[in-house]
This record gives sequence, C-alpha cells and structure tokens, in this order.
Amino acid sequence: MAITQAIANSFKKELLEGEHNFKASGGDVFKLALYSSVATLNSATTSYTTTAEVGDSGDYVAGGGTLVNAGTSITAGVARVDFDNLSFTGVTLTARGALIYNTSATVANAAVAVLNFTTDKTATDGTFTIQFPAPTSTAAILRISG
Repeated sequence: MAITQAIANSFKKELLEGEHNFKASGGDVFKLALYSSVATLNSATTSYTTTAEVGDSGDYVAGGGTLVNAGTSITAGVARVDFDNLSFTGVTLTARGALIYNTSATVANAAVAVLNFTTDKTATDGTFTIQFPAPTSTAAILRISG
C-alpha cells in the first residue's frame, strides 16, 4: 500500500470535459481528506474514499475540510490554481497523505490530486495544517503548462 503524489488521471479527462470550475467566486466546492500510511492513493484514484482515511478528531471529520479557493492565474504560459492553507484544530491524528476532490462535479466526489507527505505527520491535541506552496508557475499545487 502506498500513497503516490499525482494528479488524478480521471481529473485530466474531466477537466477537458468541463467538469471542474476553479473560479474563486461561484466555482465548485473542493475538499481535502487526510489518509494514513496504509492508504492506496495514486494517479488511478478516481474519487474520495473512506478507506484508510484518518479517524474523526477535533474538528476533523470524515470527508475532511473545505478548501478556500484563492483563485486562478497565469504567468509565462503556466495556468495555476491556489488554495488557502487548511487547518484542523483540536486534533490527535497521524496522516501520511491527502486527497483533494471536487464535491460539485458530475462524478460524485471526483478526485483531483493526491498529496504524499513522504513521512507520517502527527498532531497531538493540537492543530494540523496543510500549507500549500506559493502559487508560482513552478510551485503551485495545481498547474498546467504547454
């Protein structure tokens, strides 16, 4: 079992079919769920799953948290989307990775991207924060280039 960082293959196809709207205002609702090291998540993941998701704790509940879409931009031919950092407070949990998924897509809870933390990350009666990279053409969490 492994978590492999990737953009979901199904997302690539659905993007071309107009299934995902990343507008900061009026766009789709994207969520992020956390997973333990026994999860199997990779480019073949097509939708959110509860299998190996971390347990409810503090303000983390099954399904994870809603991402605040900070908008899209393009520079030097690279389009990108940015999300605000996401924190779960009062939690005791250990996560190895995460899944970003779209709750608004025609395909129920369609997978967008798998995040691999490379090692277990733990919070004990504290705050667990997903800090997204800067929304640059080389670092943004989701980017498309030609």
